[in-house]
Parts: sequence; C-alpha cells; structure tokens
Amino acid sequence: MITFNLNGAPQTVAATDDMPLLWVLRDLVGMTGTKFGCGMAQCGACTVHLDGKAVRSCVLPMAAVGQAQVTTIEAVGATAAGKKIQDAWVALDVVQCGYCQSGQVMSACALLAANPRPSDADIDAAMAGNICRCGTYNRIRAGVKLAAGGAK
Repeated sequence: MITFNLNGAPQTVAATDDMPLLWVLRDLVGMTGTKFGCGMAQCGACTVHLDGKAVRSCVLPMAAVGQAQVTTIEAVGATAAGKKIQDAWVALDVVQCGYCQSGQVMSACALLAANPRPSDADIDAAMAGNICRCGTYNRIRAGVKLAAGGAK
C-alpha cells in the first residue's frame, strides 16, 4: 500500500513503487481527466503538478512521488492560476477535440504560478512539451496571455 497526497487529501492505493502515477490516478483512483498519450513523456497529455511543477505522470514512478503534493486537472481550478487559465480557455474557445487539453492546462497553470507575466518565449518554452494534434497552439498562447492579464 502506498499513501500519497492527491489534490489536498491523503490517498492510499494498492500500488507498487514502480507503478507510474498516471495508472494510479486513472486505474486505481478513477480520476480520468489526466490522459494517456504516448507513454514516453513526449506528448504532455499526462501532465500533472508535483509540488506545483508540471511533470509527466506516465513515466513518474510512485516511488518518486513520496510526500509531494500531486494536483490533477480535477483540482487545478481551485488555484488562482488554474482558475484564470480555465476561464481564459473557455472565453477563447481554446479546445478543439480536447484530448490534450488537460495537459495543456496543467502546463499553462504551472507557468503562470511561477511567472505571472510570461513573455512569448516563456510561453513557448513552458508549452513546448505539450502536443496538440488539432493545432490550437495560437489559441493556447492567446489563452495564456489572457490569463496573465495581457492581450489576446
């Protein structure tokens, strides 16, 4: 049994130390907002926060989680950055198919929490590991800018 901090509360699961956090979240806890994409930390669909930093849960073994706080898409809206990003995403209709968007939102929230006024280069760097097959990159950038209080 492993106990970890999930969305502000302790969570105990029957998992091994080498089980990826993604599968703990989806299969053992039933939180399916975090998506499986590539399984190699290349696409960003599985992005969650570990103590506020964006990480790829598909390759993060439970042993590496330890006592860190895990935040998923289900709870990120309770944070100031998360609420701003979610509101901006809705206002600008950022989502097309939506499959990648939980990862996109999580990366954008981590960026705004660390840097409330990111430049275009900051946005590009923070979002570079998140792939959108629908190509909504311009809307994603506009959403981050709007959430940061800048122009669309």
